[in-house]
Amino acid sequence: MTVKEHILALLDSNKGKYFSGEDIAGRLSVTRSAVWKAIKALQSDGYSIQAVTNKGYSLSPQTDILSTAAVAKYLDARGQKLRLEVFKSVASTNELVKALASGGEAEGKVILSEEQTAGRGRKGRPFFSPAGTGIYMSILLRPRLSAADATLLTTSAAVAVALAIESVSGLSTQIKWVNDVFMNGKKVCGILTEASLSLENEWLDYAVLGIGINVALPAAGFPAGLSEIATSIYQAGNPEGDLRNRLTAEVLNRFMGYYEQLKERLFLPEYRQRMMSLGETVMVVKEHQEQAATAVDIDNDCRLKVRYPNGDEEYLSSGEVRILL
Repeated sequence: MTVKEHILALLDSNKGKYFSGEDIAGRLSVTRSAVWKAIKALQSDGYSIQAVTNKGYSLSPQTDILSTAAVAKYLDARGQKLRLEVFKSVASTNELVKALASGGEAEGKVILSEEQTAGRGRKGRPFFSPAGTGIYMSILLRPRLSAADATLLTTSAAVAVALAIESVSGLSTQIKWVNDVFMNGKKVCGILTEASLSLENEWLDYAVLGIGINVALPAAGFPAGLSEIATSIYQAGNPEGDLRNRLTAEVLNRFMGYYEQLKERLFLPEYRQRMMSLGETVMVVKEHQEQAATAVDIDNDCRLKVRYPNGDEEYLSSGEVRILL
């Protein structure tokens, strides 16, 4: 790590506590000038670091900036296997990780960004990713999975997000098939899994799991047309400074727990329990056409069983289902 990263890790692990420049310099075996320059750089990055004469430097407990050091302190043994990198802004975390995957990057790379300027959802739809209010991350995976089983990545991630939100906030979540996480009837998280298939053996060469979570309501609110269907975990800002880092770690810990035993489908009971609209009428969308059906069940491969008015039944493994709210 750089001097800047070491200092951030120290201050972040001791929020509210003061460290003198001399103390920090001694710990890191660098000059006090190097400490001062690193502190200034962190302040320029937006970190609320107080500098008080005869006391030293202290990071405000209300600081809410994503960082590898802040996420790492909440990771368990499974999450600590991952390699995190945080950016201020990227076009798309998925696109960045796909480029790394194509270049041979090993499994376990995680890219996080404070914002995305060209975030994407399913079918190329834009994903609203404003700075400072959400979690936008992508995970590089190289599972030994067939294309048919790739849905397990997406659905297990949906459960990981749902449980992480519930653990951190104490609020309830639901899951809309296949992979959107909802709160109070509106979408709070979208998940986009993109994969490359090896033509030689028909296994996935790699998969990129993209997760976008609306944590706090942006100052200007959601754009027109989005406010009717999207929400955030909190409506009036984060209740604590470190929430996004803790929530990020919770998601990664829970997902990796499922991923290491993916074929055992340990997440499936939680998935079924949170599934929206089972037993209710939904609209099945296929090739720009919609047909009403009853959502009957979720099978062991996370396919949605639907029953049409004429009695015909179908298991959906892809496509879209529109919920009638």
